[in-house]
Amino acid sequence: MAEQTAPVDEQALDEVVRFTSDLIRIDTTNRGGGDCRERPAAEYAAARLAEAGLEPTLLERTEGRTNVVARIEGTDPSADALLVHGHLDVVPARAEDWSVHPFSGEIRDGVVWGRGAVDMKNMDAMILAAVRQWARHGVRPRRDLVIAFTADEEASAEDGSGFLADRHPGLFEGCTEGISESGAFTFHDGAGRQLYPIAAGERGTGWLKLTARGRAGHGSKVNRDNAVTRLAAAIARIGAHDWPLRLTPTVRAALTELAALYGIDAALDDPEGVDRLLEKLGPAAALVEPTVRGSANPTMLDAGYKINVIPGEAVGHVDGRYVPGGEDEFRETLDRLTGPYVDWEFEHREVALQAPVDSVTYARMRAAVEEFAPEGHVVPYCMAGGTDAKQFSRLGITGYGFAPLKLPEGFDYAALFHGVDERVPVEALHFGVRVLDRFLRTA
Repeated sequence: MAEQTAPVDEQALDEVVRFTSDLIRIDTTNRGGGDCRERPAAEYAAARLAEAGLEPTLLERTEGRTNVVARIEGTDPSADALLVHGHLDVVPARAEDWSVHPFSGEIRDGVVWGRGAVDMKNMDAMILAAVRQWARHGVRPRRDLVIAFTADEEASAEDGSGFLADRHPGLFEGCTEGISESGAFTFHDGAGRQLYPIAAGERGTGWLKLTARGRAGHGSKVNRDNAVTRLAAAIARIGAHDWPLRLTPTVRAALTELAALYGIDAALDDPEGVDRLLEKLGPAAALVEPTVRGSANPTMLDAGYKINVIPGEAVGHVDGRYVPGGEDEFRETLDRLTGPYVDWEFEHREVALQAPVDSVTYARMRAAVEEFAPEGHVVPYCMAGGTDAKQFSRLGITGYGFAPLKLPEGFDYAALFHGVDERVPVEALHFGVRVLDRFLRTA
């Protein structure tokens, strides 16, 4: 067997770039409501795995909404298995808004352009490149690895990770932990520090439909039971609500490490103290500020059909998020803010997650980043949004965000998620596959 610490070879570095570009060129736009077809990308990924001697399984709940799962046997049969997953679908992109066509996969000036370059076909490509390198050099990881490429993450996940967790749990036998997107990327704080946040939690998802009912009538008449007015009042209350501070263990750990790094005294049990700390952290506060509280942002309104007709019903939608342990408070708050004339329901709901930051796995992720970015500072953080880790948590799998990228200063990683001109530097992909290879061999 080849030396387990063998460096990533040139072929892997070439392949991670080519695979990212190839996957971007396969349009897997998920418009919601089932309007997506991941199968061509799934077949591409499965073919690359098969070339590495694996036996990938393709699974569909709905025709064309294809998932890929494969298992790599580790060297330690007593060790728990690790799930490594990435989604194949992407959000929509309007070509007229972009500098390059969003599905060109163009490689220009050392950068790969296109929808999915950071969310998350780059990570899919890293996984493929690492696995294929192992096959070339006879390397096996310590733990069994279950590789999963999923459909439908950018909508409900019903055709992707939810389907796999509910209908095919046997494929994930032995998996106790998992890694996926949104972690171990370079965050430049504007003062010369390079932070590498590793995700160890996610806020819960509560996408809400609000329905106000009233008395329909002529637009010229007095109407105290106007559904539009009732909805507008509820939406205004929700949008103006100040959510209370709720520090979870992951966020508390993040604030503690950042305060120590910046030499700031932190009073974390005092809401005003936390707000003062966030002010002193400067740009680095962006890593934790969205997750010290719940949130509820009105996003859509739908009411009426003619300007002189008062409708009997008005509908609104709200993107709600709650911290781990905060769902009951979230529900109670929405009951109060919507009031007696507006009903609300979950259109989509998923659990909040936490993962320990004192685990062996977290320590090994930290070590892998520090080996290739010794100038960096690894810190834990909680994701403001959510990933497929929510669905896989039904199987008892603890999820981390670990998709390493070394990014240059001025590269706004967060803004490119679902943004215009999404792109990833070639050097960031090279760093990513090196770190991922290092971690997965030893995890």
